[in-house]
Amino acid sequence: MSTTTSLYAQLLSLLCQHSQWRDLRHLKALAWMVTAVICSGKLSLPMWESYVPSRATQAQSTERRWQRFMGNHRIRVKSLYIPLVLAAISSWKGNRLYLALDTTVLWNRYCMIHLSIVCCGRAVPLLWRVLDHPSATVAVNTYKPMLRLAQRLLKDYPDVMLLADRGFANHGLLSWRQVSGWHYCLRLPGDVLVHGVRRHPIEVKYLWPAKGEAILYDQVGLWTDGIYRCNLVLARVTGVKEPWAVITDETPSLNTLWQYALRFRVEELFLDSKSGAFQLEDSAIRSAAALTRLYLVAALALLYATTHGMAVQLNGLRSQVDPHWTRGLSYLKIGLRWLQGVVHKGRSLLSPIPLFHSDPEPCFSSKNALSDYYDRIWFSRVHSLLCRP
Repeated sequence: MSTTTSLYAQLLSLLCQHSQWRDLRHLKALAWMVTAVICSGKLSLPMWESYVPSRATQAQSTERRWQRFMGNHRIRVKSLYIPLVLAAISSWKGNRLYLALDTTVLWNRYCMIHLSIVCCGRAVPLLWRVLDHPSATVAVNTYKPMLRLAQRLLKDYPDVMLLADRGFANHGLLSWRQVSGWHYCLRLPGDVLVHGVRRHPIEVKYLWPAKGEAILYDQVGLWTDGIYRCNLVLARVTGVKEPWAVITDETPSLNTLWQYALRFRVEELFLDSKSGAFQLEDSAIRSAAALTRLYLVAALALLYATTHGMAVQLNGLRSQVDPHWTRGLSYLKIGLRWLQGVVHKGRSLLSPIPLFHSDPEPCFSSKNALSDYYDRIWFSRVHSLLCRP
């Protein structure tokens, strides 16, 4: 059995074990595509031909096989992917689960909405949707079904926190959050009116603290009506371009800022998808439905390689693919290098393991990165204020 075939066999076994599928041919094609993406590092259909054994003698025949998959409306993306990612986090039920909600735009034409699980310095896709929409700003009714589905999927996880940037701070999301019972950390735009801080409502941008200071407001009212009440943390960090205004349902503290900062890990997911690992923007596909299915291939490759990277770490083999003295690569990159070594260097194919909830060895590419991580945020003064109802 060739090394690519053994990689394909393991992927097919995982898909058959966890995924809910209509046709075994769908799983076989998907397993070969994920294998080809891992080997080639590109989400480009023509690039996969040399990694897939086939009786076809023409490259066009192989490419048409992938095109049929991308255009097949019987492919149920959620049924194929969600059972796998839920199995990967099945041991997290006693711990807090952080979900990052964000959008990214492809070719100034398509908007991809992501709901991702924050995990060990990166984010792993949970749900996504591609829209024929040229802006990163989307209406709350567009992504609310995604949140409702996530709530049903994560009903056994009692402690979930939603993280999102300024474009998602609105009445609709916060009203839904009250029903869901999730915690939240959301960043506010500077033009939002807050009540209770001063005698009259005032915009957030007029409350920024001095550089190096933070202010904690307990029970402020939001927007024109001031009906929705929450806690607000304002911070202005020296060396950071923009101040932060973060709202939460929990007691306001400096930990609120740390929790919100976890949202930025979804940016690393976008970078890995677009250019860092899989070159999504090299795809010639220009269809929202087909891009949703194409990203299924990317999401499976991300999840599979990340779990493989964690297996490499757990087995003490990291130094074979990571040249740093301590871990300097993400688990995704470690897993990809190991799997490519399985194909090209004859390394052993490890068994994937569940995702780590807490990182046994945080990743720092240099001593400066390590010092920046621990020394970046310092405050000379922190105020805590209880607002008037």
